[in-house]
Order: sequence, then C-alpha cells, then structure tokens
Amino acid sequence: MKKTVFKTASLALGIAAAFILTSCSDDDDMMMGSSSVQRTITFENVTAAKDFVQSGSFQGTGNPVILPGQSVSITFSAGKAQSLMFATMYGASKDWFFASKQPGIKLFDNNGNAITGDVSSEVLLWDNGTKNNTTGLPESNLIAPVPNVNASQLMKLNLSYNEVSSEFTLTISNNSGGTANETPFSPGVWAVSNYNGMQLLNSTPFFTANTLSNPEITDIAQMGNINKMVTKLNANTGIMTGLSPALVVVYSGDKNPVYELGQTDAGKGLKEIAQMGNVSKLQNSLKTLPNVKGVYIAGNAPVAPGSKVMTQFTAAPGDKIAYVTMFGFSNDWFYANEQSIDANTKGDLTSKTSLFDSGTGVDQYPGAGNRQALFGGTPQSENKAIAKVGNVFPVPAVQNIIKVTVD
Repeated sequence: MKKTVFKTASLALGIAAAFILTSCSDDDDMMMGSSSVQRTITFENVTAAKDFVQSGSFQGTGNPVILPGQSVSITFSAGKAQSLMFATMYGASKDWFFASKQPGIKLFDNNGNAITGDVSSEVLLWDNGTKNNTTGLPESNLIAPVPNVNASQLMKLNLSYNEVSSEFTLTISNNSGGTANETPFSPGVWAVSNYNGMQLLNSTPFFTANTLSNPEITDIAQMGNINKMVTKLNANTGIMTGLSPALVVVYSGDKNPVYELGQTDAGKGLKEIAQMGNVSKLQNSLKTLPNVKGVYIAGNAPVAPGSKVMTQFTAAPGDKIAYVTMFGFSNDWFYANEQSIDANTKGDLTSKTSLFDSGTGVDQYPGAGNRQALFGGTPQSENKAIAKVGNVFPVPAVQNIIKVTVD
C-alpha cells in the first residue's frame, strides 16, 4: 500500500531534544531603531514523496535471459532500515516468478551490521494464479507460494558491501541446471523503498500475497516482460528529504556569517546543522559576532514533505539576512541563500537558494546511506571546502524541494 504521508515526529534527522528552537530574545534585537521592520520568513518542504529511492532492472549478458550456470549483478545503496526487493520469471512455467521475501532481502542485522555472503534463503517462488499450471488456460486464483519447490536450490543470492559508500552488490546466479526444476530466469526488476524515519513507504512494490495479481507482475510471470513494471517503478522512484528547523540571521556588512563558499567549515556550528540538523551551536556562535543583529529559528522539529515552518525577524534599513537548513536525508548537505539578500526584501527567495556540501562528511546516496542521520549514523569525516552539490546523485532541483518566502 502506498504511504506518502510523513509522520514528522518520526523523521530521524538526529535532532536533539535540547535544541534552542525559539525565536531570538529581546537582547538579540540589539535595540533596533524605530525605522526597523518586522517580517515573516517561511520555509516550505515541497518535496514530492516517492515510494522508492532507487529502482532498476537486470538481464543476462548478451542474451537477456539468464540461463542455468549464468549470473547477473545489481548494485544499489541502502541504510539499515531498508531492504532490496526483486522479481523475475521462472521461465519454464506458465506463470511462476521468483521474488525476494517481503519487504525484501534483509541487508543489516539487528546490531546494524551489513549482511554479506549467501542470502539465498531470502528468495521465494510464487504462482501468479493467472494461468493453469498444466493447460495454460486463464484462471483467476490468488498469488500464493509454489508448493514443494525450494527456490533457494534454484537461485543463489550473494551479497557484498562497500561500507564507505553504503553500496551493496547482489549477485543472482541460476543454479537450476541438472535439477528437476531446471529453468531460465527472465529479465527482472528491483527496488529499494524510501524510508521516512519510521517505516518504508512501500513494502510490497510488485505484488501482495494472497490477492489477485496486477498487470505488471502478470506480464513478468507469464512472459518475462518487465516493461510495464519498469514504467511503474520509474514513475514512483526519486530522492526526497525532510528539512531541519531553519536558522535565520540578520546582519550588517558584506560577509555572510553562516558560510563562505570555497572555504572549509569554520567550526562554528554549520557542520552540526549539515550533518544532524542541530542549530544550537551555530545559533550561539552567531550571537557573539559584532555585525549580527539577531538570530532566529523557524520550527522545532523536522519539516516533512508538505509541511512548513516560519519565524518573524526584525531588521533595519541596510541590514541583510542569511538562512540555512539541513537537507535531512544527506550526510552533510544544507540549503542556504547563495546570493546576498536585503533584509527588507519581500516575496519568493527560492531562486536565491542553493544546495551546498559542507565538506565535513563523506557523501552517500541521499536517503540510502547508512551513515546518514536518517539511519542514526555519523558521517565518515572529511575536510573539504564548502561547495555546491553537483550531479553525482539525481537530486531534484532546489525549487522542487524547498520554497522560501518573506512577507
């Protein structure tokens, strides 16, 4: 069942309960004159929630069919709450298919350690219920396990893991040769469900056991045709994210006090926002700067897709504002204004906003990296200059994730 509604309290961005998440005190306003104005800045998470963070297909080398004695490999990213789901036709049948146990192949043990080696016990063989197994005539039965056939004796599954990138490689081998159930495997499909901090958004992507089949899995089970399923997966796959509470600073002068592009993190609290969504250290650091007029925090919890947070701020003529919020499903990314902004500006500021890499943690696939705060992890340390996030990962455009406005 598709679940696209985030439960905000469950988004595991690693945000500690002791954060100081209220707007600044009267002292922070530093005695603004009568010419000062009060405005409201709003941060909205406009992410389109997708069922799957990654998906794809596989087939044999040269010949799309995977014959007895042949193997094929899939490489994908995952955090400890996620699993890999796949499906492929048992070719020597009317409508049988192999599929991983639901919600997929378990990738991490209860201690959070990656599972590697032989995981063949995670595959099952299913009867799609749409054709008679003897005559091939149409029928309308529920999807059910095929009795008296051990799928793990026909298909070998082996997992390897790259801890730095949080990438797994699954090798699927056709071991059915010489058995009573010798069969080719058709091209297949795979998916890794998005995780919202508490649950997978879709734990049954291809079919639901003990129900009537659907057109996508029927095409695989009867003909080994994956086209409909690939189309469905593509439409429901994409990177998404929660946002952290946003920090807003009013300041004077030309230098943005939050970050400096091309320079390494100054150790004043940007790292804590970019890695964990923790605003308190940067909030306290900024208050000590002579050119800072006020520091404000919008929100007191992670900002789920479809949600927004806001705060009021006070500024005088000539003041500027800067803001920062974590790209929650990352190792160390943050949204901030790239251009200087007059504090008296009103309207949509999204075009002035960019996504940055703080350079303090090794990147992994967004929403599928075991060292990300989403999965209770800590990024592997690195020391690089702050830079705009490039196109290594298919991250949606800024305007498709965050909207920033001032009224």
